Amino acid sequence: MKVSKLLFLTTAHRHDDDRIFYHQARALKEQGYDVKICSLSSEFQGTVAGIEIESYAVLERSVSEKKRILEKMCIAYQPDAVICSEPLAVIAAKSIRKNKNISIIYDVTEWYPSMRMVERFSFPFNLIHAIKFFLIQLYAGWISTHYIFGENTKKFPLAYFFPFKKSIVLPYYPDDIYIRQHIKSLDSDKITLCYTGQFSEEKGIGNFFAAAGSLRKKAPELKISILLIGGSRKEKDEKYFSGLVKKYHFENLRIEKPASFETFTEAYADADICFDLRTMNYENHHCLPIKIFYYAASGKPVIYTDLKATRQHVDVSKFGFLVDPENSEGISDIILNYIKNPEIYSDHAQNARKEYETKYAWNGIKNNFVNFIKKSLA
Repeated sequence: MKVSKLLFLTTAHRHDDDRIFYHQARALKEQGYDVKICSLSSEFQGTVAGIEIESYAVLERSVSEKKRILEKMCIAYQPDAVICSEPLAVIAAKSIRKNKNISIIYDVTEWYPSMRMVERFSFPFNLIHAIKFFLIQLYAGWISTHYIFGENTKKFPLAYFFPFKKSIVLPYYPDDIYIRQHIKSLDSDKITLCYTGQFSEEKGIGNFFAAAGSLRKKAPELKISILLIGGSRKEKDEKYFSGLVKKYHFENLRIEKPASFETFTEAYADADICFDLRTMNYENHHCLPIKIFYYAASGKPVIYTDLKATRQHVDVSKFGFLVDPENSEGISDIILNYIKNPEIYSDHAQNARKEYETKYAWNGIKNNFVNFIKKSLA
C-alpha cells in the first residue's frame, strides 16, 4: 500500500516550530504518513523523530529566489499534499499542480498583511503595499484547496471570499508531554510577576513594567520579583527596553534568554502570575496570544489585554483577568486583590489546569486535524 507523502512548507517559521513540528507533523507521522518539513527561516538538514527536515536560513534573499527554493523542494519531494504557512509557500506549491493532482492546504496562523510588513513605508505607500499584500493573500486563497484557521478571527478574508472550500479551525492547544505543571500558593509578602516574549512596546513590555511599578508604590513592603524570558529583535526595541530598566530599576529583576519549546514551561515555573499586556490595535484584536494555553496548562493565573480574539476563544474569567493594558492602576489593584484574597488566587490556579485539561488540550483536537488531512487526500 502506498504511503502518502505530506510536505510542510514555510518561509517565516523555523523547522522546529511548535505548531508545525511538535504538534502537526508528529501527529501525522504517528499515523504512518511520510512527513517532511521545509523552511526558509533556520539552518538544518536531517531527520528528527522520523520527520525529514530540509531547512535553510535564507529569509533575507529576494522573493523570486525564495520561491525558486521552495519550488525545488516541492518538485524533489513530490508530495500528495502540501501544508503551507504563508502565501509565498502556497504560490510555490502551485508549481507541481501541473503534473500532479495534490491538495494545497493553507494553515492561516498569521494576520496578513501584518503591520510590520508595511510599517517601513510612509503614507500613502503603506496603503498601496497593504492593498498589494491583501491581493496576494487572496491569490494564495484562490490557489489553496483547503484551509486551516488558527482561530475564528483569522477567517477573514479567505473564508468569506471562498466559502465553498473546506476548512477547520485548529487552535494552538499544547500537548501535555511538553507541559510542566507547577501550581503555587501565593505568599502574603512576596510575588513573582512574569513576562515572556519580545521586549517591545507593541508587545506590551512597557505596560507590564508600569503595572509592576504601580504595585510597588501601593505595597512598598511587598517583595516583587520580575521574571523576563525573551529578548529584543530590533535596535529600537532594545533601546526602549533599556530605558524601561533604567526608569523602574527593580531590585529583583531576572532576565532569561528565550527557552526552547520543550523547556518553555519549566522556564517560568517560579512565576505566580503570567502577563500579556500587548497594545490594543486592529491586528492584535484578531490575533490570539497563544501562550495563554501554556500558562493555563502549567496552573498559572494570567492578566491579559482584553482582545477580541482572546474573549472569543478563552474563558479567562476562570483563571485570570482581561484588562485595559494601559490601566496600570487597575492592573496593580487586581494583583493586590490576589494577595489579600489568596483563596481567589488558589481557585484561579487550580481552575487554569482544569480548564486546560477539559477544553484546551491538543489531544482533544488532534484527531480533528488528522482526519481533515486524511480527507483532503481522498
